[in-house]
Amino acid sequence: MHKTKGTPAGDAVTSLILDLFRLNNQLLAAGDRLVARLGLTSARWQILGAIVVADYPQPVAWLARNLGANRQNVQRIINDLAKEGLVAFEANPHHRRAQLVILTDKGRQTFDAAMGLQTPWIYSLSEGLLVKDIETTHRVIMALRQKLSGKGEAERRHDEGD
Repeated sequence: MHKTKGTPAGDAVTSLILDLFRLNNQLLAAGDRLVARLGLTSARWQILGAIVVADYPQPVAWLARNLGANRQNVQRIINDLAKEGLVAFEANPHHRRAQLVILTDKGRQTFDAAMGLQTPWIYSLSEGLLVKDIETTHRVIMALRQKLSGKGEAERRHDEGD
């Protein structure tokens, strides 16, 4: 079997990605435990958060795109959230079939309760970490996301208004 010789950067990114996969699984499990008593999962919490941070009501496809998630999976979760009264649908004046997803009062209260649980948890999790290290890690992750999205540096700077 022929093995291609890697580069130090390529080997480091491979190691980072494998650790990110493990971290993602741990974060999802921890998030599930954190919000379980609210009737949420990490996935439901994440979608409620995407609705909260949106500047205006959006259709499922846009929410999925913003999350970098599969539209069908997001649709399934939003349908479950709607059955529980956490989100509702309203007519989309720009597209007859793509209804807009809105947060209900119950959804807002549930999301706020989840964030109340998240605050002490994140402070505990971040204890002992250096902000400069966190910022460097964030820059590396964002650079990898940019490369995976297919956007070049000039296109990214244009999008960010640099």
